[in-house]
Amino acid sequence: MPFGIGGRQLKMIEASRFIKKLKSIRQGSSKHGNAPHKLILILTVIELIEKKYFEENKFYIDSVFVAHFKENWELLVNTLHNQDFTQPFYYLQNELIDNRPLWKLHTNDGFVITNYIKSINTLKEVVAFASFDDTFYNFLQNEEFRYTAQNTILDQYFYSTKKQFIEAKRLGKGYINDLTSYMLNERESIKYEVIDEESSFVRSGYFPKLIRLVYSSTCCMSGMKIITDFGQDLIEAAHIVPFSISRDDKVTNGLALCPNLHTAFDKGLLSLDDDLKIMVSPVIIENVENPYSLSKLKSRKILLPFGDKSQPDIENIRWHRKNIFKR
Repeated sequence: MPFGIGGRQLKMIEASRFIKKLKSIRQGSSKHGNAPHKLILILTVIELIEKKYFEENKFYIDSVFVAHFKENWELLVNTLHNQDFTQPFYYLQNELIDNRPLWKLHTNDGFVITNYIKSINTLKEVVAFASFDDTFYNFLQNEEFRYTAQNTILDQYFYSTKKQFIEAKRLGKGYINDLTSYMLNERESIKYEVIDEESSFVRSGYFPKLIRLVYSSTCCMSGMKIITDFGQDLIEAAHIVPFSISRDDKVTNGLALCPNLHTAFDKGLLSLDDDLKIMVSPVIIENVENPYSLSKLKSRKILLPFGDKSQPDIENIRWHRKNIFKR
């Protein structure tokens, strides 16, 4: 080996090449200045690796990923660029390290991607996951390298907002905390009343998480609670007034239900009275002797979520009785 360089030294040299690459990420230019999108995406992936949310070199598009991107954008970007997750997710694949793509998209079976896809729902349908260059990903498993990579990006591109970013992360403040507080009905905010596609994508993922949280992963009608040893349960989050009508994804417009009761509620076979007791539609024909018959739920009061602010909105319940329940 020339010059007596050992394996550790070679790794340090290779690692430094990736750090150098992070200092020269190409940014699109506009009247608002250089686009920060790719840098926010890279920072977000590194953060989720740090948090062990991404435990392999496969980065799936989901509500947590997009929410962290939005949070980092709000904390770091002080220009008038449009916040857009899909743009860097596609264009980061043009960044090369030793003629290898730093970022690669892996499509679902039967799909190819040759052009930028703006719709996040369409992008998720086409792309199975993204990955980093394997060597870069392996370096990111090292805490010291992650720290260096993060600070390189912050110092190079976001020096003026770095301090507030670090402090907000330390205190747990930002978009995710604010959004969940709003959806948990703990605070009001005009900011969250207008929902674009990416925001809707995030909130549709957080709604079931928060419903499970406030109902302790328990069906509020049957009392069923089954959780596997790897953290999954059988509980679904039902909107009382459909989101397509209400645009309301606060927990006060939701119920935790097992799948069969969720279906029955959506089809109007079940509803609630003003005392939150279960109403069973008279139009159903069933074996009433069956221990799982709907009739056995009649007049049973639902299990309430914790916290007064999380309880079902009575106006939403009345809307469901009037418009969905089969009398």
